[in-house]
Amino acid sequence: MIKHLVKSIREYKKPTILTPIFMILEVAMEITIPFLVAKLIDEGVNANDTKAIFIIGAELLITALLSLFFGVQSGKNAAIASAGFAKNLRQDMYGKMQKYSFFNIDKFSTSSIVTRLTTDVTNVQMAFMMIIRGAVRAPITIICALVMSFTINPKVALIFLIASPILGGLLILIAKTVHPIFEKVFRTYDKLNNVVQENVRGVRVVKSFVKEDAEISKFDKVSQTIYENFYRAEKLLALNNPLMQFTVYTCITLISWFGAKAIVAGSLTTGELTSLITYAMQILSSLMLVSMVFVMITMSLESARRIVEILEEVPDLDNPEKPVMEVKNGDIEFKNVSFSYVKDKKKLCLQNINLRIKSGETIGIIGGTGSSKSSLVQLIPRLYDVTEGELKVGGVNVKDYDIKTLRDAVSMVLQKNELFSGTIKENLRWGNENATDDEIEEACKLAQADEFINGFIDKYDTHIEQGGTNVSGGQKQRLCIARALLKKPKILILDDSTSAVDTKTDSLIRKAFAEKIPNTTKIIIAQRISSVQDSDQIIVLDNGKINGIGTHEELLKSNSIYQEVYYSQVKAGEEECQKA
Repeated sequence: MIKHLVKSIREYKKPTILTPIFMILEVAMEITIPFLVAKLIDEGVNANDTKAIFIIGAELLITALLSLFFGVQSGKNAAIASAGFAKNLRQDMYGKMQKYSFFNIDKFSTSSIVTRLTTDVTNVQMAFMMIIRGAVRAPITIICALVMSFTINPKVALIFLIASPILGGLLILIAKTVHPIFEKVFRTYDKLNNVVQENVRGVRVVKSFVKEDAEISKFDKVSQTIYENFYRAEKLLALNNPLMQFTVYTCITLISWFGAKAIVAGSLTTGELTSLITYAMQILSSLMLVSMVFVMITMSLESARRIVEILEEVPDLDNPEKPVMEVKNGDIEFKNVSFSYVKDKKKLCLQNINLRIKSGETIGIIGGTGSSKSSLVQLIPRLYDVTEGELKVGGVNVKDYDIKTLRDAVSMVLQKNELFSGTIKENLRWGNENATDDEIEEACKLAQADEFINGFIDKYDTHIEQGGTNVSGGQKQRLCIARALLKKPKILILDDSTSAVDTKTDSLIRKAFAEKIPNTTKIIIAQRISSVQDSDQIIVLDNGKINGIGTHEELLKSNSIYQEVYYSQVKAGEEECQKA
């Protein structure tokens, strides 16, 4: 785990190393100050030596200024190192996720990924800062202060040796008790983010069903769980301060008692007693810091584990050693292809698919809900790998292609259309970042989007809200189709991508495809028979198997599923006409 995290330090190694160095120098100055104070009292004040007071006072001032300088430098470098480490960690996680296949992404919920990129990274960042500062400062201070104390008076210094292990043991016990509670808290954060995300994305549904109170109740329940867990943890951590105060004042009382006797006996000076009390404060404060570091590390361990899960996840798809860098044409061939989302041959959602599609053909795919229509087409651009069999595009196994080359040749408009915040032009240039305005307008004309775009005041510079919330479902679909066309693909896949447009617009889109991109292989998944009936071939899927292949006329004569769908839609259409 540490190996993965350390890699994210990279260009911030220098401030990471300088932080503990400056911290050690600061501690050295702080340890020297009580010694100089004792010397000032004994050799200057008690001896009425004005010269010694000025000399030692000057030494004290210089030491204090050096301590301040080293402390500032340590804090500055710690801030740079920890902030840079967190930045790199987020970049590494985000970059790794971009390489994931759909199979990898399916392992993590969106809310969990958001929590890992935000809350978990912040926790690890704070722990990193505490380690390079507190974990260095505390033990060095304790050791140096103990050495100085034993140098001054070994008998009185024994008080530290008795108190320190007791306090340290109690603080560690508290920290260990708190750790499991924080583990629960971070898992609950995922649930909280999921509730917020679902509510924000589905706010229109929530309001249309008047479910605001139910959503508030759901949020309150998860939030209350986090509160209760944090309350339990903080209640235990609150014992740190009373324990610290009790130990500190007990030690000071004992040191004062035995120190006063030692002064009377002549074995200890007033200045030495003062320095011993200061060292007592330093030792016990450092023990308190150790407990804080331990608690922070304990809190961050679960966060670190969750981050490393993202970093260690091996992308399901990768490029071959010598990838094919060109897709010759839009030929597609399935040879005994079977597929499982969980890579279990006993849980196949596609079974024994044998299919040959020639470049330039228009293929329709129809079938009931759950018949694996989307699963079939997602294998073509290698969003998933086949579980069994072989899939070829342009006569080459898809696993032999460079992934970017293959996906550039296959444009896919997914079932769930997604637009991003930005202008219409910026969204469309996802398909081709170098597309000219003329190319954009041509693609929009093919997708029947040009008319409504020109109806906007800012036309192609119209701003699209996140998720495309300020355009209708049909407009969003047509923009996504135009974006796919800008890639000038050899294969175009529309996964139920015209469901929100009227039949006339749907017909115009298909007509434009036939006339303007005749050499592009077109695969259309649809629920409406009218969307696929002009296809060169229509594939009927049923429970992950091909139930029938043929033209509209052929399937209407021979395939019972196709007949059932067709007549149900024709009958529904006739009933609507009669009502009208």
